[in-house]
Amino acid sequence: MKTKQIDKLDNFSGTVLIPVFETAAKSINSIKFEDLEISSKVFYGKKDTHYLVEKNGNTYLFVGLGKTIEYKALKTIARRISFKEKEVFGESVAIFIPEEFNNEQVEATVSGLLLGTYNLGHYKNQNEHPFLDANFELEILSTKDYTTVVDRAIKIASAQLQTLALVDLPPNKVTPKYLANWAQDKGEKYGFEVNVLGLEACEIEGLGAFLAVAKGSQNEPQFIIMNYTPAATIPNLKHVGLVGKGITFDTGGLNIKTTGMLHMKCDMAGGAAVFGAMQLIADLQLAVKVTAIVPCAENAVDAKAFLPSDVIHSYNGTSIEIIDTDAEGRLILADGISYLIKNYNPEYIVDIATLTGSSVGTLGYECGALFTNNESISKKLQEAGDSVGERLWQLPLWDVYKQDIESDIADVKNYSGKPVAGAISAAKFLEYFTQEHAAWAHLDVAGVAFGDDEFAKSKHATGYGVHLLTKFIENL
Repeated sequence: MKTKQIDKLDNFSGTVLIPVFETAAKSINSIKFEDLEISSKVFYGKKDTHYLVEKNGNTYLFVGLGKTIEYKALKTIARRISFKEKEVFGESVAIFIPEEFNNEQVEATVSGLLLGTYNLGHYKNQNEHPFLDANFELEILSTKDYTTVVDRAIKIASAQLQTLALVDLPPNKVTPKYLANWAQDKGEKYGFEVNVLGLEACEIEGLGAFLAVAKGSQNEPQFIIMNYTPAATIPNLKHVGLVGKGITFDTGGLNIKTTGMLHMKCDMAGGAAVFGAMQLIADLQLAVKVTAIVPCAENAVDAKAFLPSDVIHSYNGTSIEIIDTDAEGRLILADGISYLIKNYNPEYIVDIATLTGSSVGTLGYECGALFTNNESISKKLQEAGDSVGERLWQLPLWDVYKQDIESDIADVKNYSGKPVAGAISAAKFLEYFTQEHAAWAHLDVAGVAFGDDEFAKSKHATGYGVHLLTKFIENL
């Protein structure tokens, strides 16, 4: 796809998108653009409406935004137009940028249009979206230069598109090895270092909790470590650590799932968000050092699978009583966090995972659960999430919940066994492995990383976390 900035439509031939803020339905003032005039009785910019006019060989698509517009809503509107009205697009599309738009609104519009090219039918024979044609040209119609903003928007959408595919592709495709190869390919392309520890290397390192989860699978686990350092020399360079849950399929192990297993290819969505964020961070050349770890494994049922009541040892030497093999995500994250702290010791740590159904029961499908004892980090993460439409809400980490992970036989147990406060006790388990790190946060995104929307008939990836993590790091 090519982009070009233009200040008028002379000699343009194609489709013109015109975002319109809502006016009064019975206003005497018409909607005007170039030599077109549309009565407010026909179209007045109501949110989630659009109006199509063909004139002078061009197609004009007026898009209603409502009275005010948030980043996520604008991005969704642009994606909807791109996804559902693609038959009106030719090899050239021009976006008119209203004077009221700011940089973030331009970014949301362009990235939304690109996200509209995504289709869940990875294994279907289907026509490619016009935007993906090598000859396609996206023209930005404005008197103000938005070249830098458009370039940024394309990079955001590209990272999110990669993340959508990683989560939506089937588990016989996206194995731990597939993710390791993906990371190495993207590291080479975008400029971050990748080191992968296979089974033997993990055994040498003593990643016991991670390896216990992987025991039952024929797919070898991969402990993926990524490092990004900006090319320019920067004084007082901040160092951020990310850890993402990379369970490529979760049967529940011997505590086998009785419902919802169909969608358990999504249990690596936290890891996928970290992969997408690493691509975007490197692509944007952010002035922050980032170390990211994604422990990738399959939680399968086999004669070798770990057992309820087993006692295993984690990377940092902690003994863990296994109460439930379906509480496996926190085990691999524990080793990921411990390894990150011991070997890299970043100033900030954020882990992200589709960890508990409890977080969904608490917050539904509107936001992720945030856990941290650092109020500054909490505020920065929530502000970043609010600004890009990937919201978080903080839940408590009070010490009274420590009793939920206390074990008689081991240092800790991996599951409380109680039907309440599951997201909190999981977070308390992870906190145990942070060694009281001063700036750690845990994001439980089980309700927002995979779900239903207008862009497919079945549940699918949302791409949640890619932009949130990147924005948080950028704001530092």
